[in-house]
Amino acid sequence: MDNKKAKKNGADIIVDYLIEEGVPYVVGLCGHGNVGLIDGLEKKKDKIKTISVRHESAAGFIADAYYRIKHEPIATFTSCGPGSANLPVALAGAIMDSSAFMAITGNVPTQQFNRDPFQESGKYFQGDFPSVVRPYVKRSYQPTRTEMVPLAVRQAFKEMVTGTPGPVHLDVPLNVFVEEDEVEQPNPEKFRKSIIERSGIDQGLVAQIIELIKNSNKPLIAAGNGAILSEASEEITELCEFLNIPIHTTPQGKGIIDERHRLALGASGRNGTFVANEAGKNCDLLIAFGSSFDDRSTSAWLDGYTYDTQKTKIVHIDINPKEIGKNYPVELGVIGDAKTVALQLLKAAKTEFASAKPNFNEWISEVEEWKSIWESHIEKEFRKTETPVHPARLVHEVRKALPENGILGVDVGVHHNWVVQYWKAYKPQKLLQSWGFASMGLSTCGILGAKLASPDDPCVAVVGDGSFMMHPHILATAKEYNIPVVWVIWNNYAYGSIRDLQYGYFGGRELVTGFVEQETGELYNPDFVSLAQSFGVGAEKVTNSNDISSTIEKAIELNQPYLIEVEVNREIKPPGTGTWVLPPFKHPEPNFDPSK
Repeated sequence: MDNKKAKKNGADIIVDYLIEEGVPYVVGLCGHGNVGLIDGLEKKKDKIKTISVRHESAAGFIADAYYRIKHEPIATFTSCGPGSANLPVALAGAIMDSSAFMAITGNVPTQQFNRDPFQESGKYFQGDFPSVVRPYVKRSYQPTRTEMVPLAVRQAFKEMVTGTPGPVHLDVPLNVFVEEDEVEQPNPEKFRKSIIERSGIDQGLVAQIIELIKNSNKPLIAAGNGAILSEASEEITELCEFLNIPIHTTPQGKGIIDERHRLALGASGRNGTFVANEAGKNCDLLIAFGSSFDDRSTSAWLDGYTYDTQKTKIVHIDINPKEIGKNYPVELGVIGDAKTVALQLLKAAKTEFASAKPNFNEWISEVEEWKSIWESHIEKEFRKTETPVHPARLVHEVRKALPENGILGVDVGVHHNWVVQYWKAYKPQKLLQSWGFASMGLSTCGILGAKLASPDDPCVAVVGDGSFMMHPHILATAKEYNIPVVWVIWNNYAYGSIRDLQYGYFGGRELVTGFVEQETGELYNPDFVSLAQSFGVGAEKVTNSNDISSTIEKAIELNQPYLIEVEVNREIKPPGTGTWVLPPFKHPEPNFDPSK
C-alpha cells in the first residue's frame, strides 16, 4: 500500500481504512450529520456493502452479533442527535459481553459548535456526543479536523480488537467527513496486524497447576466467554478428555464443548443444570478458563449453591487481570490466553502423566449420577404435549429442527432462562445471547448479523413477545436485503421473567408485567402472523407441539425471512437448581427435587 500523502476527505480516509481492515459491512441509518460518510461509502460500494436499518439500535445489534459469531468486527453509522442517541443500548450490550464494533457517529459541523445548531448534543459543552456513550465504549475518538482522522481511525480499530474486545466510538463532525487535507492513509499492517496476543504462561506456573491436579480428588474445569473469544474449544475439550475431568460452562461459555459429550455438564448458576451446580459446589479444584464469575452464573456468589469457596481451590486463567480475584479468591491467578494456556497444560499433562494418569473414577461416577438424574428430568419435560406449549418442549423442538451448523439467537426474557438450562449447544459461536447488560433486541435484530457473518448456516431466533415488539421493524430490513432468518415468537403474553419476580417477591401481586386488555382482563397481543405478512414476510402460528420442529425445518428450507408464533404456557417456571439475590430480598432456595 502506498503511504504517500494525498488529498482526501475524512469520509474517504475512514472508508478506505475499513476496506484495508477487511470490513465487509457498514450498517446504519442516514441523517444530515453523516451524509458525507454515506457518500464515501457509495463511492466504494463495490468493496464494502452498506445496509440500512429502520432503527439505529438494530444497526448496533447486527454489528454486535456479527462479531460474536465470526470474531471479526464491522462498523455502524448513525447521525447526530437522536439518531446516535438510539445506539447506547447496543453499545452497552457489546461492551458488557466483550463484543466489538466501530460506532461511527456524525456530529454537527465544527463551524457551528457552541451555537446550539440542529441536533447538537451538549447544551453546555460543544458537540459533546462522546459523553453520551463514554460508559459503554472502550474509548471515544473525536477528530475535529481532517488531518486528525487517520490517527483516530487507526487507533480506534486497534483499541477495539486488541486485549479484551469491545466497541469503540468515532465521532466525526459533518465538515470533517467532507473537507479535504493532505494526509497519509494509515496502514493497519504494522500498527495492528503484527500484534501477537496469544500469550502463554511461565512453565513454572504450568507445573504448579499440574501439581494441583495431581493432588486433587474432585477436579472440575469451568469455561466462560473468554474461552469462546479465545476459540479454545478444541484444546479445552482435549484437556478434559485426556485427564478425564468433567467440565461445566457459564451460560456464555455454552458450546466450548459439545454438550452431548460424556464429560459436559451444561451451564452453571441460577438457571444452570442440576449436575453443573452439584459438581461446582462439590469439587475440590476448579480450573476456570475465561470466566468473570458473574452473579447469575455463580448463584450470586453464595457458597453452597454453585460453588463453595471454603473447600474449593480456584485456578483462574484469564487474559484480563482485572477479572482475576474480582469476585472469588484464587489459589492461583494466571494471566494468559485461554487457548494457549490450555494447550500448555495439555502438553505438560501428557508428559507428567505419560505412564499413569490420575484416577478420578469415583468423582466421575458421582457426577454421572447427578447427570443421570438431570437427563431423566429433561427427557420427561421434552415429552409434554399440553396446549399452550410447555416451555421445555418448545426448546426441545427448536433443537430438533436446527442442524449441527445452525445458529440459535435468544433474546432476554424468561425464554432465555429456559434455553440456558435446556438447550444443548454443539459448537462454539452458535448461540447468540445478551448476558451482562441483557438488552432486548440483540437476537431479534442481531440474528441478521449472525446470518451475514455465517451465510451458509441456518439462523433461528427464539424471541419473547416482549422483546420482539420492541423491534418489529427488523422484518423490513430482512425483507429489503433478503436475509433468510427465522424468528420463533415465544408468546406468553407477558414480560415473563419480571412477572415471575413479582410473584416470588411480592406474594403474587402483579402489575404491568402481563399483556392484558384493561377493560376485559383478556390476554392481549397483536396478531404476529398478520404483522409479519404486512411486511411481506412469510408467517404462521403453531399450536400443536408435534408440528413445531417440522414448521421450523420448512421455514429454514424456504431460505427467506419467516416468522413462527407459538403460544407458551405462561404459568410454568424454570426449575431452580441454583439461586440469585436481589438485595434486600432473601435469595430463593433451589426447588428442583432430584427424587421426582
